[in-house]
Amino acid sequence: MKSEHKATLSFSDGSPSVEMPIYKGTVGPDVIDIRKIYGQTGKFTFDPGFMSTAACESKITYIDGDKGELVYRGYPIEILAANCDHLEVCYLLLYGELPTAAQRERFEESVKGHSMVHEQMHFFLRGFRRDAHPMAVLVAVIGALAAFYHDSLDIDDPESRRISAVRVIAKIPTLMAMAYKYSVGQPFRYPQKNLSFAANIMQMMFGMPTEPYEPNEVLVRALDRILILHADHEQNASTSTVRLAGSSGANPFACISAGISTLWGPAHGGANEACLVMLQNLQKQGGVSKIGEFITKVKDKDSGVKLMGFGHRVYKNYDPRAKLMRETCHEVLTELGLHDDPLFAIAMKLEQIALEDDYFVSRKLYPNVDYYSGIVQKAMGIPVSMFTCMFAVSRTVGWISQWNEMISEPDQKIGRPRQLYTGYPTREFIPVKKR
Repeated sequence: MKSEHKATLSFSDGSPSVEMPIYKGTVGPDVIDIRKIYGQTGKFTFDPGFMSTAACESKITYIDGDKGELVYRGYPIEILAANCDHLEVCYLLLYGELPTAAQRERFEESVKGHSMVHEQMHFFLRGFRRDAHPMAVLVAVIGALAAFYHDSLDIDDPESRRISAVRVIAKIPTLMAMAYKYSVGQPFRYPQKNLSFAANIMQMMFGMPTEPYEPNEVLVRALDRILILHADHEQNASTSTVRLAGSSGANPFACISAGISTLWGPAHGGANEACLVMLQNLQKQGGVSKIGEFITKVKDKDSGVKLMGFGHRVYKNYDPRAKLMRETCHEVLTELGLHDDPLFAIAMKLEQIALEDDYFVSRKLYPNVDYYSGIVQKAMGIPVSMFTCMFAVSRTVGWISQWNEMISEPDQKIGRPRQLYTGYPTREFIPVKKR
């Protein structure tokens, strides 16, 4: 990075001013380099939640929240979702360019070749209670991959990193499906090389040994789009966790497990589940006829009623992923004949009102990707408990790409946030008999 401009920080307490370089990215806000501020002033900066702090330099994903834009390696998400499948997007995120036909074929063969898991993993899974949350299982089994694949844990070796990346992308759908099958008491399904990435997920989750499984192409494409739209999203909480864990030198499987743990939080990966719960509650209260009453409560700040699945912390315009997911939602409901289903009728009516009501439009509270993806997954038969697991399957390529980028940086350092300490200063110890 080169700096042509500087910022000057002055102090009202008489401390000398400090000059700091300003760096300009390809797009987006400039950044002020504050790395030397502590050494020069003895002071830290204070930024809870890191909302104004660029913690890394990255070439992978960019979001313009004001314009409602999301790009992977320079390609708008709308273009990728319309013209690529998930594995092409995986290749792009990992290696920086879209694959040629030959590269695409080799990459797909590599992923399919690593999609099976060690047979002893079956015994590991059987150690969990049947009613264990699938995310708890996924956190454990992904971290446990380091115990099975010692040959690719050298993080300083680019080839080891490449193999680990392919392995985790290939194996997490298999492990996710195994966690689901275990929870419902059904036999595990092996991946099949003749199926696409998304179709394989569906046959491993819903196929039975008593009959052949024929993937529905509309549903396969819908799942593939879900995977693409959630593949990466800049420096969010789980991605930052993966980078922070990786900065310690932890193996990639441990880092991805840390990311899954963070994604499990309801404020991060549980948003689509919260949307569906809201719709189910509306259905219990009377369905479509109660939407007007519900909207009135949402507008009343004192009611405590929240409209889930609308608006976004980053996007101040329409979430570009939501536009694509909306199309997919209607395609799936039409394919399955569910437009008249009570739950989906509520969802579509609520969507219509929110898109037309000045209260929501003026506040830019548009339906986000979580609103539609929850509806789509429910229609496809994916249980609510698996929503966040599916999110993890999608986001894994983003996490491992970000991890690899960070490890490749020559001046990479272990993450060490600082604090504003407001506790007791040093105080006198009093023996227990005198307290």
